[in-house]
Amino acid sequence: MHCEPSDMVCETKIVAAEDHEALPGAKKDALLAAAGAMWPPLPAAPPPGPQSLGGAGGAGPPGGRGLCIREFRAAEQEAARRIFYDGIMERIPNTAFRGLRQHPRTQLLYVLLAALCFAVTRSLLLTCLVPAGLLGLRYYYSRKVVLAYLDCALHTDMADIEQYYMKPPGSCFWVAVLDGNVVGIVAARAHEADNTVELLRMSVDSRFRGKGIAKALGRKVLEFALVRNYSAVVLGTTAVKVAAHKLYESLGFRHMGSSDHYVLPGMTLSLAERLFFQVRYHRYRLQLREE
Repeated sequence: MHCEPSDMVCETKIVAAEDHEALPGAKKDALLAAAGAMWPPLPAAPPPGPQSLGGAGGAGPPGGRGLCIREFRAAEQEAARRIFYDGIMERIPNTAFRGLRQHPRTQLLYVLLAALCFAVTRSLLLTCLVPAGLLGLRYYYSRKVVLAYLDCALHTDMADIEQYYMKPPGSCFWVAVLDGNVVGIVAARAHEADNTVELLRMSVDSRFRGKGIAKALGRKVLEFALVRNYSAVVLGTTAVKVAAHKLYESLGFRHMGSSDHYVLPGMTLSLAERLFFQVRYHRYRLQLREE
């Protein structure tokens, strides 16, 4: 999870899938051929109905009747913020409970605390209450840190998507629209220093998952980077769910390593927080071309 605002405000024309027709024929063919070689096409969606908004770049997911992946519009600010908020709030129980499996030292510490409780009290009842108390504290501190992170994000880039992503050169924000409703979001931000694009803020409404929408959003960022001639797409994530990591790998990303010492915006690094909140930060990279 990131919470780094951009201070670039220059106007730019975004070259997206809808702009492919404006590219010279030879260049367009080469780009599309390269894209097809790097990642296989998504399964074809059923023919759109009369209310369809139309596809974008052939990125319609299976069962995605009326689906469109397109650039963000200012009127969709609140819908995008809601999807982002709901997606991040899911991290609270995932980090508190499921994420504990990623930290064997913390598990060992909790076992030792339970053993110490039994050694001191000789009470099986109190000893059995220790794990419940520890998990309760993990939930409390996970909620505390995640809410602080959300407050940061919702007052920086997610407070004004138009300003932070649509105006700066090398950045863009897309929405997945299904039957007229925004059901997914993703952003891209360029790092000119190393000629890479960072994939950010990807989230899909929980009611519409499992339809390939997340993969279509990810493909849009890869396409954006390819058309703009960036060398690679990178991303960082603290996601605990295995499905999220499988999604990145299915898009062609390579896992570049992880760290247990990543500091999220909102963390105080207090002793209690260190005991009851741990997060593992994963780095991924998809190399588009050699520099």
